[in-house]
Amino acid sequence: MQIINRQVGDYVVRRCQPGDLIPVMEINLKTLPEHYSDYFYESLLAELPEAFLVAELNGKAVGYIMCKTEYGFSNFKKLGFVKKGHVVSVAVLDEHRKLGVGSAIIEESINGIKEKRCDELYLEVRCSNTDAVRLYEKLGFVIKQRLKAYYRDGEDAFLMAIEFEY
Repeated sequence: MQIINRQVGDYVVRRCQPGDLIPVMEINLKTLPEHYSDYFYESLLAELPEAFLVAELNGKAVGYIMCKTEYGFSNFKKLGFVKKGHVVSVAVLDEHRKLGVGSAIIEESINGIKEKRCDELYLEVRCSNTDAVRLYEKLGFVIKQRLKAYYRDGEDAFLMAIEFEY
């Protein structure tokens, strides 16, 4: 049985299931230049199903977000070693953007990361992707640093992060 995390108009946001991985991979191929192995998707789903979500319309996947947890130095504290969430990939098909779907899947993944008691959540985003940067800022993320030549094509990324208070 699938549990709906959130409804946005006719769109449903829910946890990803193993049967969703092929449509998720297809969305990734259509929307992003970074691609991953089948095993990578499977391992993230197994590790953190609370923050691996799909958005669907009429039973068809139109967006996803997948995250992982790790331990490392805080993006906020000078000497902090913390448990943090990492947004590995998030995408919404072009024709379903600007409808609140992206916000909904990110917000629900934040809830999943908080369930795992992470201190913060971070992501990398292309500096040229101003729509995404604005969306993340609206959701509470702040730009922490610029990562030079982060992507394979040489483009810089912003490292953006949000800190949680419990």
